[in-house]
Amino acid sequence: MLVQAILKSKATGGVETVSPTITVADASKILAEKRIGTVVVSEDGGETASGILSERDIVRELAASGSGCLAQPVSAYMTRNLVTATQQDTVQDIMTRMTEGRFRHMPVVEDGKLVGIVTLGDVVKAQLAELAMEKDALQGMIMGH
Repeated sequence: MLVQAILKSKATGGVETVSPTITVADASKILAEKRIGTVVVSEDGGETASGILSERDIVRELAASGSGCLAQPVSAYMTRNLVTATQQDTVQDIMTRMTEGRFRHMPVVEDGKLVGIVTLGDVVKAQLAELAMEKDALQGMIMGH
């Protein structure tokens, strides 16, 4: 299965983006209100991704420097070296990259433009659906259908 199929199956197609100048406190509010684990940081309103800020990033900085970090811009704590996927990447490929990199969210970029985001949950759901289809096909073959 390809990333493209995951993006098509998602309930919402958009990616929550924030400006690099927004405060960590405001980004935290967005994460809580939207019930999401990460925001993509974009300098141009969502066309391109310049970074990513996750709940983990915020918690780590809170532990290291205290609540003062909440007044800082997200650009101070975002991950800048993004690992991205394309719509033609396979589920197995991005699952491997997420596992090895120990992250749960991967922006999908085509021709330099942000087109979506894939989570580890999306990948697991896709794998389970694929396994269920294979199981049904094998059962059908065994039973002669």
